[in-house]
Amino acid sequence: MTEHYVPKHFDIESFQDALLDWFEQNLRDLPWRRDKDPYKIWVSEIMLQQTQVDTVIPYFEKFIERFPTLESLAEADEEEVLKLWEGLGYYSRARNLHQAVREVKSEYGGKVPDTREEISRLKGVGPYTAGAILSIAYNRPEPAVDGNVMRVLSRLFHVRDDIQRPATRKKFEASIRQLIAVHNPSYFNQALMELGALVCSPKSPGCLLCPVNAFCQAHQDGVQEELPVKGKAKPPREVDMVAGVIMKGGQVLIHKRPDSGLLAGLWEFPNTERQKGEDWEETLSRFLYESFSIKAETAGHVMDVKHTFSHLRWNLRVFQCEIIEEEEASLPPSARWVDLSALDDYAFPVSHGKIVKRLQQDGD
Repeated sequence: MTEHYVPKHFDIESFQDALLDWFEQNLRDLPWRRDKDPYKIWVSEIMLQQTQVDTVIPYFEKFIERFPTLESLAEADEEEVLKLWEGLGYYSRARNLHQAVREVKSEYGGKVPDTREEISRLKGVGPYTAGAILSIAYNRPEPAVDGNVMRVLSRLFHVRDDIQRPATRKKFEASIRQLIAVHNPSYFNQALMELGALVCSPKSPGCLLCPVNAFCQAHQDGVQEELPVKGKAKPPREVDMVAGVIMKGGQVLIHKRPDSGLLAGLWEFPNTERQKGEDWEETLSRFLYESFSIKAETAGHVMDVKHTFSHLRWNLRVFQCEIIEEEEASLPPSARWVDLSALDDYAFPVSHGKIVKRLQQDGD
């Protein structure tokens, strides 16, 4: 299987030398590279999933300032963890990390496991994250195959397999086990990732600047921009949502989402899905009465918010609402009235965070 990707004539040692020399001269000064703390490397790798480095840096620094050790994060309240994650998106990453560090504290005495078998059992730690922590923090010769690495390997060996298929990832992991520099697996894996991020980019790769272009089959064949092959994902499903901003005595009504599912545990303004053909305002009024025992009517359009997830796209229309009648005792436990000035204490998804900003601007 691996011979297809690492041909017998491929000079592995020379490739390693060229890649590592380049990395040592060009590695970026990133906050999680300043020591080999497995906890910090773990946090950075979770944050970097589906998020750009420049975006992650300030979040990482603020997060580590508040939770400098694994124990401090394990003892934290989930609400505070989610608040510090606010704006990064994919909040299940934060909840899984929080749950996993608690397990490390209770089951492993606070030491991040250093074997693939043990670390892979932790919540939210998949093959890539396990390999990244083991190789970068513990210098274990384990593959860490992310999107950057798959792109580099697809071009290096002119591979036309669909990189979205699990079988392709497994073949790449097998090829890394042949390629990896066992004397410095930490730098080797980081170098491959860095090469993909800085040189072997998705579009217009910098082949003339590439330290390993002499080894690259796609470059020699002139097809580097055709690779990697990636099957088309299904377009996100469009969903119309309607939300209400309901004020009472200087306070606004918010509620907490369920502990599982999309955006679990985050706070938001009352909202519901509008079925095709339904009136926006009638849908909202009915929802507020059925879910919060509040009879209300809309008093003006506040804003429209669009937000895209991997599988769906919210078209959120927001209305100011006035209470006509309220059954106070019937407010669900997940809901509460809060001062506008206190909204910053709650973790909102990006879409509802935009509503918070609008309310704060209007209140200035």
